[in-house]
Amino acid sequence: MPRGGFSGLFDVTGLPTELKVSYWIWVIGGLLGLLGGVIGLFGVLVLFAIVPGVAVLVFLLVLVALAVAAAEIVLALKLKEAKEWARLALTIVAGVSLLLAIISSSFPAGQDGNWLGFVVSLVATALMWVPSSQAWFVAARGRL
Repeated sequence: MPRGGFSGLFDVTGLPTELKVSYWIWVIGGLLGLLGGVIGLFGVLVLFAIVPGVAVLVFLLVLVALAVAAAEIVLALKLKEAKEWARLALTIVAGVSLLLAIISSSFPAGQDGNWLGFVVSLVATALMWVPSSQAWFVAARGRL
């Protein structure tokens, strides 16, 4: 749970504007990822009835997607607490989204990859590393 309980999820006082935007991008992206994962679980149930062998693989991929979405939310909460490692981990998540978009685009099944998701995570990552965000992390390190 965030500091201050569930309502702490919405408290972004003291953060520079760029970091607030980045925080909300990561949180909303994580929540949408969780929603997509739950919907994917329903799709897996249908696949189990049609193609059980493929359904197992898809089920594992949906579980990984749910874990990544939950991690985005947790890391965003730690980002708000001025944890440098959370900022680095979210940067790695953005890199992984680039790899997934490239891999997804290479399939001939007509998928164009999740380039929009990558661009959004790229914007959120850039906002975490702009000078005003850097200065906030340095100042927060001195306070903690």
